[in-house]
Amino acid sequence: MKKIYIDGQAGTTGLRIRERLAERNDITLLILPEDKRKDSEARREMLNTADIVFLCLPDAASIEAVSMIENPAVRVLDTSTAHRTNPAWAYGFPELDTSFREKIESSTRIAVPGCHASGFIALVRPLVQSGLLSPDAHLSATSLTGYSGGGKNMIADYENPDRDGLLDAPRQYALGQTHKHLPEMKTFTGLHNPPVFLPIVGDFYSGMEVTVPLFGTDVNGATPADILELYHKTYDGSPLVRVANADESGFLSAASMSGKDSMEISVFGNPDRMILVARYDNLGKGASGAAVECLNILLGAEPTSNLIV
Repeated sequence: MKKIYIDGQAGTTGLRIRERLAERNDITLLILPEDKRKDSEARREMLNTADIVFLCLPDAASIEAVSMIENPAVRVLDTSTAHRTNPAWAYGFPELDTSFREKIESSTRIAVPGCHASGFIALVRPLVQSGLLSPDAHLSATSLTGYSGGGKNMIADYENPDRDGLLDAPRQYALGQTHKHLPEMKTFTGLHNPPVFLPIVGDFYSGMEVTVPLFGTDVNGATPADILELYHKTYDGSPLVRVANADESGFLSAASMSGKDSMEISVFGNPDRMILVARYDNLGKGASGAAVECLNILLGAEPTSNLIV
């Protein structure tokens, strides 16, 4: 039975991972007492005792935690941004192609993808890999997200009964175009340029909708039906990524996949102008669900074990 330690278990991502693992009988969860949670030596012991460690920490703290691991057998699943574009680390998106899954299986260091990046990469990488979209393309992307993606402080702000009225409307952020997910959005799509990126947080707890607009000329005249067929070839058979042109009577809700750990990919529009859309939960396939999926691969379990599809 594998020993699992969640470093940062009190945070939003860590709590959801712990919920997903609570009923499993093939692992033992190592829990630090509350009064030892920030004790460096107690953490160091846990980090080196566990078989598999989840890091649910800010970037600097994740880097520090990795430096504390001296046991070469410990396998790490890091949910921070710190190691995602480090070639020595596996990128935890097994659906992208078999090489990603194989690297996860063989690695002791796995970086869990970023929430916004997951949708953008899932939509764009197949187009670049197939040759329909030039690596030199200049793209834009919009991402609508629930406020849980901002962590405990943002959750508290939105759920405060006396909150600022500005939170009643969607808010765009990362205005300086330096969002921390941009490097992985470039690296794992094969693009030479990161997109112009418009993340927007709304007054709903969880859910995410990433949209990439394209002209038909961007994809060598490929139609929405052609791109949908490509997505089917790429993702059919993947239990956590499905292709379905689903909407809600002409609307697309960013909260449609809230509470789930899977992703839904669609293509809308016409041969001249189209939109690619990925919908999922920012805490599911965008964070905790993706981390547990990688754990299942390491354990040789079913990919969907303890996940909500």
